Amino acid sequence: MKFICYPKCSTCKKAQKWLDANDISYEVRNIQAERPDEKELALWQRQSGLPLRRFFNTSGLLYRSMDLARKLDCMAEDEQLRLLSTDGLLVKRPLFVGSDFVLVGFKETEWAEKLLKY
Repeated sequence: MKFICYPKCSTCKKAQKWLDANDISYEVRNIQAERPDEKELALWQRQSGLPLRRFFNTSGLLYRSMDLARKLDCMAEDEQLRLLSTDGLLVKRPLFVGSDFVLVGFKETEWAEKLLKY
């Protein structure tokens, strides 16, 4: 399983601490150094069952500076995927990627429900 994060992100640090406390094994991937490509993002979106919009880091400076809150509704899905793949900081984090699921953002109850049964 992969834990995709940005090392300076406080939410990512909190999630990683939770994973370690619960003895969940994972491989770390820095989303800025090794940003996901369009195919990965499309796969993760399908596996998550979430709308693509949920993969955008809406609290990020880049998201705000690009005025994406207004622009996303006018963009096709392939354009959104292309945009997300250009900069890892546009992607909501952390992501936890399993073989058949993806968790987006850290919500302890959601993560516990999914990961503590493994």
